[in-house]
Amino acid sequence: MGASQTRSELTHPHQDVADKTGFSLEQIKNLHSRFQQLSGNKETISREDLEGIPALANNPIRKQIIDAFFDKRNQHQEEVGSSQEIGFEQFLMVMSHFRPPTLRTTEEEKEEMRKEKLRFLFNMHDTDNDGTITLVEYRKVVEELLSKSGAIGQVAAKAIADAAMLEVASTNVPHMGPEDFYEGITFEHFEQILKGLEMETRMHIRFLDVNTSTMSCGKSTS
Repeated sequence: MGASQTRSELTHPHQDVADKTGFSLEQIKNLHSRFQQLSGNKETISREDLEGIPALANNPIRKQIIDAFFDKRNQHQEEVGSSQEIGFEQFLMVMSHFRPPTLRTTEEEKEEMRKEKLRFLFNMHDTDNDGTITLVEYRKVVEELLSKSGAIGQVAAKAIADAAMLEVASTNVPHMGPEDFYEGITFEHFEQILKGLEMETRMHIRFLDVNTSTMSCGKSTS
């Protein structure tokens, strides 16, 4: 009984989520501090809490980034849909997609981490949760990225999005006829499109003021 009590006392309250996410207890402590700052010391975070982050104000895909945190697919849940608010554990599950590999990470683990990052990006585009990025979904993201930059109009942005999707279609379905309808990009297509792309420097969360290398809170000194 004494041994059992000792083991229970030594078990950290966040040990279970540390095992699930791969974060160290120190990293979880730092992330919890940032979570409390964002939520105003509440037990959950809402979209409004993230919308108030100054660094996100002018981001052209601000809505997609915020929605990604409330997408149940990104919280490692066995269901689809969107949460109105998320607790700390759900926040950590989403943040785990940005965790970089360590020196002890095996090649197999690195490949799995890369696949999870790609899945996260895919989910940001697949807004209706049907497993396919359609032309409408793809066009919307491209239009927002290009037209909001101020360098190009919405009509031109739409034309670029359509041309890009047509190129993807011809690459993935080379024998598609002129009258055939391209349903959209599947995750397998998405993987092929981004094959060879280095993900570690591209998937960061600077808008949260969290260093993805050490996962410590606060602004980077570099």
